[in-house]
Amino acid sequence: MRLQASREFAEIRARGRRLVKGCLIANWMVLEGPGKPRLGVITSRKIGGSVVRSRARRQLREVFRVHQHELNASVAIVLVARPSIATKDHGRIEKDYLGFLAEAGLIKKQ
Repeated sequence: MRLQASREFAEIRARGRRLVKGCLIANWMVLEGPGKPRLGVITSRKIGGSVVRSRARRQLREVFRVHQHELNASVAIVLVARPSIATKDHGRIEKDYLGFLAEAGLIKKQ
């Protein structure tokens, strides 16, 4: 369920849609046909050292994992962590992620 090839990241960032929400920049593209949602995470050195970057990646993947069943379409998402993620706790990161899903119209109506 992870995006790993650099060409996949490049395609989503080039052809997909983009939204900035809080501590993350989200690029996404709706996939053709049925399929599972996929995620790619980018953390640059601007965020901090390797420990901080790894923590940010783990938190973003966990938020995606918990909420992947709420997505209303098969979608590929690339999340780019912004430097402010280093000072945010898990709840604030989850709030930014859910705000992105709502604003992008990717979350199922309750």
